[in-house]
Amino acid sequence: MGMLSRMGVIVKSKVNRIMDNAEDPRETLEYSYEKQREMLKNVKRGVVEMVTAKRQLEAQASKAQANLAKLDSQARQALGAGREDLARMALERKQTTITELEGLDEQIASMEIEQEKLTHAQQRLEAKVQAFKTQKEVIKAQYSAAQAQVRIGSALSGLSEEMGDITLAVERAETKTETLKAKAGAIDELVATGVLDDPTGGDPLDRELKAISASSTVDDELAALMAELPPGKKSLPEGKS
Repeated sequence: MGMLSRMGVIVKSKVNRIMDNAEDPRETLEYSYEKQREMLKNVKRGVVEMVTAKRQLEAQASKAQANLAKLDSQARQALGAGREDLARMALERKQTTITELEGLDEQIASMEIEQEKLTHAQQRLEAKVQAFKTQKEVIKAQYSAAQAQVRIGSALSGLSEEMGDITLAVERAETKTETLKAKAGAIDELVATGVLDDPTGGDPLDRELKAISASSTVDDELAALMAELPPGKKSLPEGKS
């Protein structure tokens, strides 16, 4: 296959794909249904025209039939008056009218046959159009349901992917939260143990006052312990009087 042929196949395949994606089966069905209805209207119009033409011929036949009786009466009247020539003329016209009437009857009979055929064709076409209409509505409903199902599936698929991202984000947030909570706990513990006290030692006056208070507390506790010893065992701490 040559380069041009391959390019032609590729272009056709892409065009077919585009057309397939762009085509809505529901619109195609509606178009087909409208075309069938148009055909049915044409058939009905044909039946009406056929009936109209047949009635016109029947009216002509009725006039011809009435004219036969008139010509027959005129022929009798002419003979009664001794006018054979007029009687012959009336009978000639009568014969022409009979020939015309026979032709009209043949045409009417032929049109009745055609009318019956058109009527049967109309009935069959009406049945087909009605059946197609029912099938069309079923297919349209099925297509709409399938389309909705695809939309829901696509939405659920997208939601599933999005939920996966959300889950990862939540896990990262929980991890960061636990890390921050651990750091906060460690800071609280360090503060409680004095590890995070001011490294400069704070105010000198505060340090001295704390030292005096601590020393006084120690002296009081030591005096209390000395008071519990036997009399010969008591002795004051060095530097105390």
